[in-house]
Amino acid sequence: MKTTTKRAPGSIRRKQIKRATLEIISVEGLKRLSTKNLAQHVNLSEGTIFRHFHSKEDILLSIMEDVRKELNQPLHEIAMKTAAPEVRLKEFMCFHLDYLKRNNGVTILLFTDAAYQNSAPMLKELHDLFRQVKQDFEIIIRDGIATGVWQQGFALDAISFLYLGIPITMSIEMKLIPELFAEHDFCPQMLRLVYRLLGTTKQKVS
Repeated sequence: MKTTTKRAPGSIRRKQIKRATLEIISVEGLKRLSTKNLAQHVNLSEGTIFRHFHSKEDILLSIMEDVRKELNQPLHEIAMKTAAPEVRLKEFMCFHLDYLKRNNGVTILLFTDAAYQNSAPMLKELHDLFRQVKQDFEIIIRDGIATGVWQQGFALDAISFLYLGIPITMSIEMKLIPELFAEHDFCPQMLRLVYRLLGTTKQKVS
């Protein structure tokens, strides 16, 4: 016998639906994400799902907007701080990687092309999210060059594109060898790599 779910406010119901969406993506994969499966997870009818979101794509776009607020906005604020560039870089990278580690469903959504390959709005949103991270990362690096923390003999674009690949590496490691990844302190490892590429000897990573 199906349990009757009490009516919840729209904002709460939308959060429940998005949370269940990320759980399905994380545990079962994107292929298993359907409104039918989603309705079962939140104990609602598909009709109720569609009263809160027009489509599955609409749910995913709403999640991307959450990522903008919960990840991109804090990263931008870190980049714009007046702290030393090496301090901001460590905070920036560790906040970024910790967020993705804690939100595995988001990580899969961002780095699996099946999520957006047939969706122009999703592709645009993804492009905007990554462009903002790249720009904010480059703000910190430019400040470090200007203050003499890092050398100038490298291509900034190359460094920033390499940085954008670090979360992809983390995502693969989380998926393929989760038991080993849990033991790794991933941010300091990647931070040491970036410092080496930047040619700095001033900052020690604890």
